[in-house]
Amino acid sequence: MSKIATLADLKKRREEMKTGLDIRTKALDPESIVQVKVSMATCGIASGAKTIMEFFLEQLDRRNVAAVVTQTGCMGYCYAEPTIEVKLPGQDPVVFGYVDLKRADQIIEKYIKTGELVDGIIPVNYQIIDLKE
Repeated sequence: MSKIATLADLKKRREEMKTGLDIRTKALDPESIVQVKVSMATCGIASGAKTIMEFFLEQLDRRNVAAVVTQTGCMGYCYAEPTIEVKLPGQDPVVFGYVDLKRADQIIEKYIKTGELVDGIIPVNYQIIDLKE
């Protein structure tokens, strides 16, 4: 741990600790909030999953969406990286592939906030659903 030398250091440490506490508190009952899992295996990281995870962490908090964002290993969809799994309370998880920043924004605004499906869902049969067809 770094030393606390100024009031600004103390405030920064307080916010870091508060964030950690918020994550642990939310994790006590994960079924009651949105869960986002970002595939962070080697293929996911190479495809930009770190940026996608940072986007979800920042934007869900900024948009006041109660959610837990975690990383997971390979989901088996290496061809569609970056991939994420989103589980809304009381619903089955949905996996999205080829998630870039634009699609991540759509997932938050349409799927997470309103339940409306967006392009890029990977169904059980490993095909992409294109809602434009």
